[in-house]
Amino acid sequence: MKNSLKMPSENSKRNTHHKVIVIGSGPAAHTAAIYLGRALLKPLLFEGFMAAGVAAGGQLTTTTDVENFPGFPDGISGPELMDRMRQQSINCGTTIISKTVDRVDLSSRPFLVGIEDADEGEEDTFTCDALIIATGATARRLFLPGEDTFWQKGVSACAVCDGAAPIFRNKVICVIGGGDSASEEANFLTKYASKVIVLVRKPRLRASAVMAKRMYENDKITILFNTVATSLIGTTVLEGINVKNVMTGEESLIKASGLFYAIGHDPNTQIFKKQLALDENGYIITEGKSTKTNVPGVFACGDVQDVQGYRQAITAAGSGCMSSLDAEHFLSG
Repeated sequence: MKNSLKMPSENSKRNTHHKVIVIGSGPAAHTAAIYLGRALLKPLLFEGFMAAGVAAGGQLTTTTDVENFPGFPDGISGPELMDRMRQQSINCGTTIISKTVDRVDLSSRPFLVGIEDADEGEEDTFTCDALIIATGATARRLFLPGEDTFWQKGVSACAVCDGAAPIFRNKVICVIGGGDSASEEANFLTKYASKVIVLVRKPRLRASAVMAKRMYENDKITILFNTVATSLIGTTVLEGINVKNVMTGEESLIKASGLFYAIGHDPNTQIFKKQLALDENGYIITEGKSTKTNVPGVFACGDVQDVQGYRQAITAAGSGCMSSLDAEHFLSG
């Protein structure tokens, strides 16, 4: 990653200035773009190309059925929902570029945004008066043998998103993790599963006392300490998880229809380090209930600043709306 950007030159492939640039491709980014477009601000949106290893559209592109997004009583697939948001952004006047932003300069206005053209190797630089960051957060995965085969076919990283799916109802489900997130996921999944088995690598939980207590007191939850998953098996869907006791070396098979990761998320903020205020986990810090960052004119929305851990399409979309209104107010002031 380059540490600095050159000002646009006549030799640049693209040399354009925009009132607002949006970086991201999920519900937060597209909601911001829709509102900005309706405000006649003609936003430019960089949706990225496999940014953070995820296709344009963000985490929803890895989700099959979305049953809890308002307006779709029969549900909708994650990819289709994002396709609709993307088209609505375009309809409202957004220009979308399918390139990944790999560097920014926020030291002065106009802000500079740079991308690498992988096809031609040319550097493209854009400028803007306001910048909205909606780069999201990526769920941590272990990439176990068989994981890619059964991803969204029994394996997930979001219980609230996928836990109610028919594939998990009245079935045995495993959760990997030992912190508060694992406790929340496990307790939530007991609404649908016949049994939830929590796999904890360490001999104890990292969860807070109250969250650990909830797991211990839930009759549907079994905790296996000193245990790690080693591989996943099945035919068309997940059918079992091979596990190993790290103390004894004993290996066994757990017959399960689901596996949920609860080992944390990594906010996609690498290019903003040393330019924006981030918390200890790398999330962008915003002021109060606004989307304002510590740099005037730069706003953050969606999972990239969601330290509360909601991580839902609807909450991301709501913060995207907030960021567009904050940006519009900033530009008009």
